[in-house]
Amino acid sequence: MIHYVQRKHLDVSKYNFCIENAVQSKVFAFSWYLDIVADHWDVLVLDDYKAVMPVPWRSKFFIKYGYPPFWILELGVFSLNEKIGIQSFLDVLYGKFRFIESRLNTRNHIEKKSPHLLTKEMQVLSLHSDHDAILNTYRKDRRKDLGRANTSGLKEKWGDAPEQLITLFKKNVGQRTPNIKKADYQVLEQIMNICLVKKIGEILSIYDDKDHLVASGFFLKHKDTVTLLVSSTDFKNRKNGANTFLINSAIYKYKKDFGVFNFGGSSMQSIAKYFLSFGAETRKYQQIKYHNLPYLVTLFKH
Repeated sequence: MIHYVQRKHLDVSKYNFCIENAVQSKVFAFSWYLDIVADHWDVLVLDDYKAVMPVPWRSKFFIKYGYPPFWILELGVFSLNEKIGIQSFLDVLYGKFRFIESRLNTRNHIEKKSPHLLTKEMQVLSLHSDHDAILNTYRKDRRKDLGRANTSGLKEKWGDAPEQLITLFKKNVGQRTPNIKKADYQVLEQIMNICLVKKIGEILSIYDDKDHLVASGFFLKHKDTVTLLVSSTDFKNRKNGANTFLINSAIYKYKKDFGVFNFGGSSMQSIAKYFLSFGAETRKYQQIKYHNLPYLVTLFKH
């Protein structure tokens, strides 16, 4: 039976054991991660934590609704047994919330068609080949970028402070994403710092020959997968191949100890095309967009 458990009543050790050992295990679902990134969160729990579904939520106009926090790429159902389905979780979820938007994960398979589920895409690269073989799967423009990077004298540096990446992001990507607020950047810095302490996160920075920061990315390490959580380049210096150099340097390092490189995912055609040009493949996941508030739904877009 599925129970709705408030965060304050959660058996944290059992919950985290389920996340760690789940077929779908993701770092985004651990209690310490959600405590940082979500305003509030509760959990749907099957029996004695055989499967769980964390649900971040907020409240507006006295209505409790589920929302997708920044810096979480995948959530959904996490189960100790792959045969546990997720439709029963969705049924309970829709009964608890009048409005919810959330990402599932790529291991959550739903055969039943639903108007409340949208198919999205992310891009991943297998790291099981040697680097030369991986490099041969790059498209021509990525190899040209690496040639430009080599002639531009770009240098890689591991271990920069989170503030440097966040500042670069704000000045560039952040200018095109005004919905990311000051508090969201503070949360990002906090999550980066704790992941660095836990040694499950790393920052790679790329500098030009004048020691200007031209690209930087934060990588999460969990199980067999490395995920690019956030990255940015200096938009004023985009002809030196810095972003391709950044990703290639990370792939070269992580292929020794990991099997999958996750680009962070995008259903935007231009970004997806760029990620796929590294020889990546597309994986599909589903996003929940459910509401039974026909006249008030627009209130939850702000």
